[in-house]
Amino acid sequence: MDIIEELRWRGAIFDSTPGVEDMLGGEKTTVYVGFDPTARSLHVGNLVPIMGLVRMQRHGHSPIAIAGAGTGMIGDPSGRDDERQLLTVEQIDDNVENVKLQLAHFLDFDVKSNPARVINNADWLRKIGMTDFLRDVGKHFTVNYMLSKESVAARMTREHGISYTEFSYMLLQAYDYLVLHDDYGCNLQMGGSDQWGNILAGVELIRRARGHQVHALSYPLITTASGAKFGKSVGGAPTLDPEETSPYRFYQYWINVDDADVIQYMKLFTLFEPDQIAEFEGAVASEPQKREAQRSLARTVTEMVHGSNGVSTAQRATDVLFGGEMDGFSAAELLDIFADVPSEELDRSLIKDDGLPMAQLLTHSGAAKSNGEARRLIEGGGVYLNNVRVSDARGLVTLEGAIDGQIIVLRRGARNYFMLRIV
Repeated sequence: MDIIEELRWRGAIFDSTPGVEDMLGGEKTTVYVGFDPTARSLHVGNLVPIMGLVRMQRHGHSPIAIAGAGTGMIGDPSGRDDERQLLTVEQIDDNVENVKLQLAHFLDFDVKSNPARVINNADWLRKIGMTDFLRDVGKHFTVNYMLSKESVAARMTREHGISYTEFSYMLLQAYDYLVLHDDYGCNLQMGGSDQWGNILAGVELIRRARGHQVHALSYPLITTASGAKFGKSVGGAPTLDPEETSPYRFYQYWINVDDADVIQYMKLFTLFEPDQIAEFEGAVASEPQKREAQRSLARTVTEMVHGSNGVSTAQRATDVLFGGEMDGFSAAELLDIFADVPSEELDRSLIKDDGLPMAQLLTHSGAAKSNGEARRLIEGGGVYLNNVRVSDARGLVTLEGAIDGQIIVLRRGARNYFMLRIV
């Protein structure tokens, strides 16, 4: 199938300008997506446009990812109820470098025919003067045109309205498209459906300033089967930065995807072909308890973002929850794995020298209500210290038994974990 057929099959097109199908079906062209560097890391929601660039490159088109240090000085008002907190130049430039590294995991920069590029729009936006910008860009737009765009109109009805700074954002994004069209022959801009007005502003600017017809394509807002916005979780959207969202947490996000959503996500976030997707769809229908689709989705996306080592670490961490060995894991990694289990503090002095009997340790953690219950649990073979079964209720646990001298993990039965943090 051609690129448009593939994007439609994957549910990755929300809107497009007339003629985009003919344009992509003709000579190979250059396409671009902009990424907002007002956060240190991209998040899982950014995987939709990232995979759009990946698919374009696989079909022979040349992808450009804009790391927007220029537009990031203002911040995109689309989809926001209030004004963004402005970052310093240093913060934005640091974020841009991190975003560039993350994009490098997905795109091919070495292929000779259509290499990917990551370009910083600060190269032109921080250089153009105010009067030049107003003459060369501003004159092509009426205020009425700008007010008609949803990102602006929605904010105008709010109590605090919209500042001139954010009101001007669409002109900066439009100018990006013009520069990329002039310098790289870029004829297609892609982005989320909330970006549609900004993208069309670029199409309009190029039509007015150059007399050329270029195109736009938007992705739909991805939601779960229950209607929740994709990527939202209790701790916020998982990011692509392992320091913010560990490979284990990232892997768990995908492995816990609902059966009603997993096939849609496989289409959007993997390169699996229709016949492969059909097999997983059958597996979800016939044997949902095996969660084969979720496991494959988690492995595939985690490897794209964190590499094979990230997948290995995530799978080993998952095994730990089911009684796997803890050897090789640091206290920090285990704190991440067991972040949701009951935990108590334990004074270092209590186990520094002679240590505490195992039964007392179990009671202190809350795994047993009394020393008597603790002894019965241990003698019954249902207690584990750092996932190693213990049999002696009077056996002493010292600081050497704590991982990195910081934590002790206790387990009662198959899945009841308790943590002691040494303080």
